[in-house]
Amino acid sequence: MNITLSIDEKTLSAARKVAAARGQSLNQLIRDELSRLTGVEHRRADWQELESLSGTGHSSGWHFDRDELHERT
Repeated sequence: MNITLSIDEKTLSAARKVAAARGQSLNQLIRDELSRLTGVEHRRADWQELESLSGTGHSSGWHFDRDELHERT
């Protein structure tokens, strides 16, 4: 999909230099950064879902006992 962006000359020039230093086109640099950004958002959403499914953490007083964990049967 093609999009149009409005970017000031100074930012555009700096972005082109960053892309060139990475051996990328400006287009690829922008795609990579957008993918990275949306990946962060997906991870944040995944973390929030995990927290919501994790419950309240009440274990009725039960806890791991190191000796019991390593007990051989």
